[in-house]
Amino acid sequence: MSLHGVYDDDNIFAKILRGEAPCAKVFEDDVALAMMDLFPQSRGHTLVLPKGVRARNFLDFPSDLVGPYLQRVQRIAAAVASALNPDGVQVMQFNGAPAGQTIFHLHFHVIPRWEGQPLGVHGGGKMADKDDLAALAAQIAAASP
Repeated sequence: MSLHGVYDDDNIFAKILRGEAPCAKVFEDDVALAMMDLFPQSRGHTLVLPKGVRARNFLDFPSDLVGPYLQRVQRIAAAVASALNPDGVQVMQFNGAPAGQTIFHLHFHVIPRWEGQPLGVHGGGKMADKDDLAALAAQIAAASP
């Protein structure tokens, strides 16, 4: 899909936000939902989705909502770092298929990184064990400020 287009209300993240599809939830408030990535690039890979908007990507997102949303992204990045003690934390966001976006609802990736451990494939790796994701979600949630 291109950088610009029409928001699809049936994308998987929209379904998760409406409660129509399950997720391993880390955090939720009126601004954002954080959940474990089903196809993680690293153990602890967490996604942060804005709520209450139909934004395909960051360019579609209302500018007056950027601050509160990015505060949640930062909060989750800090929780991932605290809970998992990685050597680094990568925060990424993709806009359009040529940039690597695979699901067209705005989301940020928070990916813990360890020295010597290669990053898995984005959008094409192995599905994680759901019990492990639930345990990681609880561990990260407990470390959330």
